[in-house]
Amino acid sequence: MAGLCVGVLALQGAFREHGDALTRLGATVREVRQLKDLDGLDAIVLPGGESTVMGKLLQEWSMLEPLRQRILAGMPVYGSCAGLILLADHFRTLPVTVRRNAYGRQLGSFHAEGRWEDEAVPLTFIRAPRIEATGPGVEPLVTLNNAPMAVRHRNQIAAAFHPELDDDNRLYEAF
Repeated sequence: MAGLCVGVLALQGAFREHGDALTRLGATVREVRQLKDLDGLDAIVLPGGESTVMGKLLQEWSMLEPLRQRILAGMPVYGSCAGLILLADHFRTLPVTVRRNAYGRQLGSFHAEGRWEDEAVPLTFIRAPRIEATGPGVEPLVTLNNAPMAVRHRNQIAAAFHPELDDDNRLYEAF
């Protein structure tokens, strides 16, 4: 990631944790709070948080459609938890069906061990969505009990869990 300028949507949610993980991997990180912050980015991260709030702010601040167009044009994007919901339901660029809060509320947060190919992956779930169905061209990257927990579709990677809260960097490196 050295030499890349990666934006992290900083309207609400776990943007600092993503920024810290990206910085450790050598990326230059810029917090994105307004439309002009998108200029010059090589990629963007959509963090966990509250997808409804983030979606409304993106719309209200005229960022939703310009960012959607950049994603459709090939800008690499990584979304975790609420970021997955944004990609699927707000931007409509990721062909998956997502069920919000599928694993319960905040008090129902948990850790699990998923699989990336044949290797274990730590998974931290906080009010996590579930990927209920995937469309054409969607590749599962991480699974839990054979269900997709992280997927890739073209220039998009999205996860139902929070890798920014663990020490495993594989999703960031794939991104």
